[in-house]
Amino acid sequence: MIPAELVTKAHEHVDSGAFFAELAELVRYPTVSDHPSGRVAIKAYLDEVLTPALTALGCSVETYPNPDPDGGPFLIGTRIERPELPTLLCYGHADVVDGHEGRWSEGRDPWTLTADGERWYGRGSADNKGQHLVNLTALRLLLAETGSLGFNVKFLFETGEEIGSPGLDEFVEANREALSADVLIASDGPRLDAATPTLFLGARGSVRIALDVDLRPDAYHSGNWGGVLRNPATTLAGAIASLVDGHGRVQVPELLPPELPDSVRAALAGLEIGNKPGDPALDDGWGDTGLTAAERLYGWNTLEVLSLGAADIDRPVNAIPGRARAMLQLRYVAGTDVDGVGEAITKHLAAKGFSMVDVTAEGSFVASRTPVDDPWVGWAKSVLDEVSEQRTAILPSFGGGLPNHVFTDLLGLPTLWLPHSYPGCLQHAPDEHLLAPIAREGLVLATALFHALGRRGEEA
Repeated sequence: MIPAELVTKAHEHVDSGAFFAELAELVRYPTVSDHPSGRVAIKAYLDEVLTPALTALGCSVETYPNPDPDGGPFLIGTRIERPELPTLLCYGHADVVDGHEGRWSEGRDPWTLTADGERWYGRGSADNKGQHLVNLTALRLLLAETGSLGFNVKFLFETGEEIGSPGLDEFVEANREALSADVLIASDGPRLDAATPTLFLGARGSVRIALDVDLRPDAYHSGNWGGVLRNPATTLAGAIASLVDGHGRVQVPELLPPELPDSVRAALAGLEIGNKPGDPALDDGWGDTGLTAAERLYGWNTLEVLSLGAADIDRPVNAIPGRARAMLQLRYVAGTDVDGVGEAITKHLAAKGFSMVDVTAEGSFVASRTPVDDPWVGWAKSVLDEVSEQRTAILPSFGGGLPNHVFTDLLGLPTLWLPHSYPGCLQHAPDEHLLAPIAREGLVLATALFHALGRRGEEA
C-alpha cells in the first residue's frame, strides 16, 4: 500500500499549481511533427525539457537519429539501480498535431496553457505532454521520498507518433538490448470516462481503404445520357453498401476477427459506454447488435466511411459525374488477418458486379494486446483499486491506434497503459484540454503503481 504521506505529496503537487506550471512550460513548445518549424521545436523539447527531466531522475540520456527520413529523432533514458531488479520501460511522444491557431474558443492560444475551471487548455495538454509529465512526476516524487525506486527504468520517447510513428519499428528492432525490460507502463489515450480509472492492454489497428470509380474524363448531361451511362457515384454507393450496410454491419467475413475471446468478453462485461456530459448519444441498432456497445468498441472490428464524394456537392449541375471516390477505414482488433484486405475487398466487389471499383488498402497502426489474464494485469489492477474510489476498468484494447505492437510483438513485453485523459478532451481539435481532477488522481495512481513495483523488486 502506498504511504499516506506520498499520496498527500502527490495531491499537493497538483493543488499548489506546481504541476500546472510545469505543464505550461511543456505546452509552450510547438512540437508539430508534420511541419518544418515543429521539427526545430521538437529538438528543443528533447534538449531543454526531456533530457534535464530524465537526468534529474538519474538517467543516462541519448538521442538517436531516425532510420526513416520522414521521422524525427528518438530519445532513450536509462537508470539501472541493480541488474537483478525488475526493469520498467516507459513510453511517450513529444510531438503534437497542428495547433489550429485562431480556432480556439475565447481567443485562446494553443501554445499557452490556460485554466478555465477544471479544464486546462493547450495543445498537447492531454496528448501526450500532460500524460508523460504525470509519469515523470510520479517517479520524481517516489525517488525523493524513498531515495531509490526499487527497480530499473528505461524511457523511450518518439517524436512522430502523430504522423504514424515512422521508423519506430526499425529503431526498436535495432535497439532491443537498450530497450529490454520486464513490463511496459505508459500513458496515452483516454480513460473509459472521466471518473473511471482505466487500464488498457493494447490497441486496435487501422487500415485505410481507398475506393475509386474513375469511368470517364468528362461529365455528361443527365437528361441526355441518364439511364445509358453508368453513374460512378451510384456505383460507389452500391459498392460501399455491399461492404458495410446502412446500419454499420460489416458484410465481408474476411474483415472481421475470428472470434471474441471469452476473456475479452468477461473484461468488458458491465462497462457502460457514453452517457456522460458532453458525450454523443449512442445510436440504437447501429453495428453488430449481437454485441454490447463495449464489445463493439473495444473488442470488435468496424468499417467506417471517412469521406465520400463526386462532382461538386455544394453546387451540383445536371450532369452524370465521371468519377467518384471514397476513403474507408477498418479499425481492427488483434487476431484479425489484414494482410489480404485489399485483395479480399476486390474479390468481394467483383462478385457483386463492381469490378470497375479500384481498391487500394494501406495499413497504419498494427493491432496488438496483452492477454487479459496476464499476471501483470491482475497485479496492476489490485494496486490501483487500493488507492482509487472506483474500481479500475480493464479494456483489452484501446479504441484508437497506438504503436503498442512494437512492445508486445518486437520486445515481447506485457503492456499496461494507464491513461490520464478522457474521451471528451478534444485531442487533435481546437480546445484540447486536460482535466485537473484526472491529473490529480492520475498522479496518485501512477505513484502507487511505481511504488508497488519497487516493493515487488525488493521481494524478488
